[in-house]
Amino acid sequence: MDHHTHGSGMGMHDGPGDRCSMNMLFTWDSTNLCIIFRSWHVRGPVSLVLSLLAIVALTSGYEFVREVSRRYEAQLETRRSGIIRREGNAGVTIKKEGQLIKALLYSLQVFYSFFIMLLFMTYNGWVMLAVAAGAFVGYMLWGNTSAVKSVVCH
Repeated sequence: MDHHTHGSGMGMHDGPGDRCSMNMLFTWDSTNLCIIFRSWHVRGPVSLVLSLLAIVALTSGYEFVREVSRRYEAQLETRRSGIIRREGNAGVTIKKEGQLIKALLYSLQVFYSFFIMLLFMTYNGWVMLAVAAGAFVGYMLWGNTSAVKSVVCH
């Protein structure tokens, strides 16, 4: 699939044969692979390995965000229940204030999960393996819940 922008003078290539390729079928070929952005262009083995390591790091970070969210919710619930016992309805105020941060953390998780989905949708086997490796690393570092929970985009 040619992604050269016609008529605008701005193409997705730096020179002859240096275009971003977009596969809609599974492949192991990394020739002219662009990952999500035109500027994230794999041009050789070194950039492929560096890109795969970056994907492992990015993907493992998703589990970190999930862990931060879980810890925040647990901390919020502990604070809220402690205040309710001492001061009555003040826990409702904490719940409302905490809802904003919980919503921000949730939206970050949704954005992150869709970003990972876009990585996977390169249909490149190397990128897919890096996503899976990142999930493994992230779970080993920050996963403290059941692994049975399925991963979803949203």
